[in-house]
Amino acid sequence: MCVSFFFAFVLTCLGQEVKLDRANKKYEDLAFIDASEIYLDLAESGYRSEDLFRRLGNIYYFNAKYVDAANWYKELFSLTENLDPIYYLRYSQSLKAIGDEGLSMYWFNTYIEKNGAPDETYGNAIDYLKIIEENSGRYTMQPAKINSTGVDFGASFHEKKLVFASTQDVTKTGKRLSPWDGLSYLDLFESPLGKDGSLQAPTKLKGDVNTKYHESSAVFTADGKTMYFTRNNITPSKNKRKQEVQHLKIYRAKLKNGKWTDVEDLSINADNYSNAHPVLSPKEDKMYFVSDRPGALGFTDVYTVTIGPNGILGQPKNLGPKINTKGRESFPFLTPDNELYFSSDGHYGLGGYDIFYIKIKEDGSFGNLLNVGKPLNSSFDDLAFAIMGDKGYISSNRPGGLGHDDIYSFIETEKIKDVLKSRIFGVVTDKETKEPLKNSSITLYDERDQVFVELNTNEKGYYDSEVDINTSYIVKAEKDKYESKDAYSQKGQKEREHNFELDKNVIDIKAGDDIAKLFNVIIYFDLDKSNIRPDAALELEKIVSVMKLHPTINIDVRSHTDSRADDMYNMDLSERRAKSTIDYLITRGISKTRLTSKGYGESQLVNHCSNGVRCTKAEHQLNRRSEFIVEFKN
Repeated sequence: MCVSFFFAFVLTCLGQEVKLDRANKKYEDLAFIDASEIYLDLAESGYRSEDLFRRLGNIYYFNAKYVDAANWYKELFSLTENLDPIYYLRYSQSLKAIGDEGLSMYWFNTYIEKNGAPDETYGNAIDYLKIIEENSGRYTMQPAKINSTGVDFGASFHEKKLVFASTQDVTKTGKRLSPWDGLSYLDLFESPLGKDGSLQAPTKLKGDVNTKYHESSAVFTADGKTMYFTRNNITPSKNKRKQEVQHLKIYRAKLKNGKWTDVEDLSINADNYSNAHPVLSPKEDKMYFVSDRPGALGFTDVYTVTIGPNGILGQPKNLGPKINTKGRESFPFLTPDNELYFSSDGHYGLGGYDIFYIKIKEDGSFGNLLNVGKPLNSSFDDLAFAIMGDKGYISSNRPGGLGHDDIYSFIETEKIKDVLKSRIFGVVTDKETKEPLKNSSITLYDERDQVFVELNTNEKGYYDSEVDINTSYIVKAEKDKYESKDAYSQKGQKEREHNFELDKNVIDIKAGDDIAKLFNVIIYFDLDKSNIRPDAALELEKIVSVMKLHPTINIDVRSHTDSRADDMYNMDLSERRAKSTIDYLITRGISKTRLTSKGYGESQLVNHCSNGVRCTKAEHQLNRRSEFIVEFKN
């Protein structure tokens, strides 16, 4: 019994391995429908392996069947969690698409822990959902009347017509089916736009563009005479009994006598990777497209390539990690203002593909990446954004449509908000006078201690700068003849106010100024004494420093007493105190020729505390003072 069981087990395993090899070959050929049938048969017979569950998950994920994708990814993670981080992301997206928000957040946060945040914007799924919500509700949308029961997607504008891809075939029946999804092959159609924006009955593009295999994603030059589009070809293999699927390529065609001809295979194409979904820059000197070429950051990335005056293409350039992730980026679209829209399942969204926005600046750098929000984005696949003015189209496989993917028209009621921006602002004033300091220099340093922006305060001492909400900054305020100050500006705040009160570090000294007031020099004498106390000596060092740094300054030392004691006695006491002050300055290296002195006794009181008036000790103290009046050499 044991022996017969062993042979039965071996034969079963051998049969499973043959099936797995056959399924793997179909998977590599992108024949996902045929492959899934074999993989399912293996799984139902009890065969379990990482490779089997990974491929089953991918088949359903790439065909937007997220219930099945989530089930098979769950089986995959039951065997191991030592997987490429992309599978954490795909599992999270599949769970989100079927409404399992809690588990989706868990696996997305795990993805971040293992791989880092996809766009370094927020630290977890809840933060991402909050930011998405801020740009939601800006569109009204409805299904387009051109949809069929198959696949309808993509949108571009050509001579008051909408051009899109569809599996609908209005001319013939019995059309071959794609092994990828079991549907008819795509052709390019055009539908006239009515004055009210309505779409008329579609017809196929005329000429040599549509073949018996896939064509999609067309874009047109401004003059309407050149079209770039995506196509895949089938060429006979060495084995005459079958045909192999080539990769997607971008082609260029010319409009002649109402027909698209002179179809040209572009130089950026290759037989071992795909290029697809072209779109032109506003000046038509660049083309943006999607590719899985070697060096891509993820499954598919967005690239750009220059277009020379003669149509020759340059070297493709990856748009980098701010746009591209380890997932799929696809369907780029550019507005006349260089605003790039694209679809991605690698950046956190509402489920499957979401549509994202990013501004391309004049220097080629990028603004903040923003999810366009609901209702354009849903828990299903939303892609192929296109807009003209405030009216546009997207494609989606959300429930309620006629077919697998449907085209939806929309109206943009409000422009997108850069909710990842915040303001750093404030006012710079003189600490003593409280007057605003115009033309003060404000420098913002980012977390890498690099200068982010430099600006100056206005007439009212005010400054204001737009910054990234998720970056902390050091704000430094500087002004000539003032001490600099800085402040730490914590990230995560919409409004960040930093005011500065600056102390002068350079004092303009004029003839007649009292240095004692300018530098807060306070000299005390003991009662009925004129010797310089140690604490007074420290204060006098301020006077010494000023006179050594400024050799053109002379000082007239003027000493005063309070009203207590006899007037003549106080006059003599003030003279002795003035003389001892000058003697000290001379011992510290100040020339006698630069010094004069005079005692004023109680003759120049600063308050009401004259003879016979009762005053506090503090009030009397105000009159016991020394002044150091500036005089300049001739």
